[in-house]
Amino acid sequence: MIVMVTGGARSGKSSFAEQWCMKHAPEACYIATAQAFDAEMEQRIALHRQDRAVAGYGWETIEEPLQLGDLLLELGSSQPEEAHANVGGAASPAVLVDCLTLWLSNMLLAVGEKDNAESKIMTEIDQLLEAIKKYKGTLVIVTNEVGSGIVPAYALGRQYRDLAGILNRRVAAIADQVFLVTVGIPIELKSREYKL
Repeated sequence: MIVMVTGGARSGKSSFAEQWCMKHAPEACYIATAQAFDAEMEQRIALHRQDRAVAGYGWETIEEPLQLGDLLLELGSSQPEEAHANVGGAASPAVLVDCLTLWLSNMLLAVGEKDNAESKIMTEIDQLLEAIKKYKGTLVIVTNEVGSGIVPAYALGRQYRDLAGILNRRVAAIADQVFLVTVGIPIELKSREYKL
């Protein structure tokens, strides 16, 4: 089962995703995509680790800023075939990815300003989507809704916003559930989708 959780900064999306895992799976693997480039980010990461440690839940944390698709393929190969159809599966752990937009930012920084940078990023997105589709267990994916604000004043910001919108839309298309969290309130969107 693929569950996508989106929302703005500090909307409560990560907390909701963690609570979803705690309700639907006996334990979970937490894939953190953040990188600590400064002291403030180091503190944020440390606080998240501490919160998970005191939650009284079986979190295993893996930090993977770039090779997310490869890691999902590796973790998915160890899941039983029937786990995908089972919501959380009482016997199977969940995997929580937090978050896709940080992964995208990491990829943009890693690729740099090359002539074919956007093409390389789209290839990485395609590979990640294939890994998500192949994942056999319960996968909860957190992402940010970044396209609802002002248009960034610089080219890299606009490229990031556009790629994040493409990535989020494509993940939502293959997800079984999509939650939008705003002001701490999660709303499930996929079941309310209007079909033309």
